Amino acid sequence: MGSLIREGVFSMSVSQLKDVKMEHVNRYVDAVYKKVVQRNEGELEFLQAVREMFETIKPVLFQHPIYIKQNILERIVEPERMITFQVPWVDDQGRVQVNRGFRVQFNSALGPYKGGLRFHPTVNASIVKFLGFEQTFKNALTDLSLGGGKGGADFDPKGKSDMEIMRFCQSFMTELSRHIGPNLDVPAGDIGVGAKEIGYLFGYYKKLQNRYEPGVLTGKPLEFGGSIGRKEATGYGTVYFVEEMLNDQGQSFEGKTVIVSGSGNVAIYAMEKAIELGAKVVACSDSCGYIYDENGIDLDTVKEIKEIRNERIEAYLAEHPNATYVANSEKIWEVPCDIALPCATQNEIDEKSARRLVANGVLAIGEGANMPCTIEAINYFLNKGVLFAPAKAANAGGVAVSALEMAQNNMRISWTKEEVDERLKRIMKNIYKQSISAAENYEATGNLVAGANMASFIKVANAMVAQGV
Repeated sequence: MGSLIREGVFSMSVSQLKDVKMEHVNRYVDAVYKKVVQRNEGELEFLQAVREMFETIKPVLFQHPIYIKQNILERIVEPERMITFQVPWVDDQGRVQVNRGFRVQFNSALGPYKGGLRFHPTVNASIVKFLGFEQTFKNALTDLSLGGGKGGADFDPKGKSDMEIMRFCQSFMTELSRHIGPNLDVPAGDIGVGAKEIGYLFGYYKKLQNRYEPGVLTGKPLEFGGSIGRKEATGYGTVYFVEEMLNDQGQSFEGKTVIVSGSGNVAIYAMEKAIELGAKVVACSDSCGYIYDENGIDLDTVKEIKEIRNERIEAYLAEHPNATYVANSEKIWEVPCDIALPCATQNEIDEKSARRLVANGVLAIGEGANMPCTIEAINYFLNKGVLFAPAKAANAGGVAVSALEMAQNNMRISWTKEEVDERLKRIMKNIYKQSISAAENYEATGNLVAGANMASFIKVANAMVAQGV
């Protein structure tokens, strides 16, 4: 019987053997994804991130069956630790409020957990798990010794007084402090968590631990261990990555029309770097709507509105009455442009918006936010030949400079802005090279979505195999 089986196998052509092997890969991926859906029912954002990863790494599993033998997929999608906790605090009227806090410590194969904290009403288990999952692979691409994590709370700092924010942050850190440390888990800022919130969090961590550990939080103000260039890093890094992608096609930002969603740190500094490289940014947005200025967005005005006055983007019209305001942020994708940089939030570009962008002649997309395009939108862009820089690679600049901040903290030194920017630029170039190379090696030439997924997956998977079950 055994000899007959062997004869049957040996009688197969090479292509038939490949088909049998690929069928085995497909069955494995489908079985694991089915189990992920069952275990994480209703967690749409997390399932979307997992699905995108699974669909692109099949060639890697085909060439490296050890990953299937070691059941890496099922292990890599299950967080090593998921922490959920109550956050009670007292508002300015003396009323007790309760929010829910999260920290997902997703994967530590490459180093301590690293990822931001998000304070926003939309934060839930699905959101932090999808962000932690993506962070694992994003961090791997930086070539820095970082694992993946994410956290936050369904607390909205907007409209809160400084004292309310402080009391919330102190209550949040009371629990979080038990789970973090310079060599364990290093949080940072994300949506709703800026220098103010990081300051309150760090100050209370210091009191609780009775020691000064600057490397336990990144995104700190410069006065106590922050890194020059950190707030610019994600936006700058996105543009550096897109510039590399454009250069490979004989293109650049010079003379291009750009639209950017959002008006937080990522969006502001993506606009700044794009303008510096010769582009004209004509539109940006916030959650209420977007502004269009055919003469080019006045970035100083946007910084004044968002970083100092903390007002809605509509206030731009007071100083630039010739600009246009549209009270629907989703309609920003109807503005004709050469390059679109979604820098606001997840799933802000669906297939309908993608079709509109392509119809208006978009050349390239650079994801500054985490997963801002749906799977359907991504596939549409790729099918239409639009250059696409995925978030996993393109927005890794923030965590890269966070790691540089950790290094500076450990050495008790501070690098200049030029030094940090040069290191950031090198890291983003290297991420691009890794992504494009992996795509070529696994017969997906030019597909940076697949390339970034495959390159990062291999790094994490190899470490997991080496470290045992």
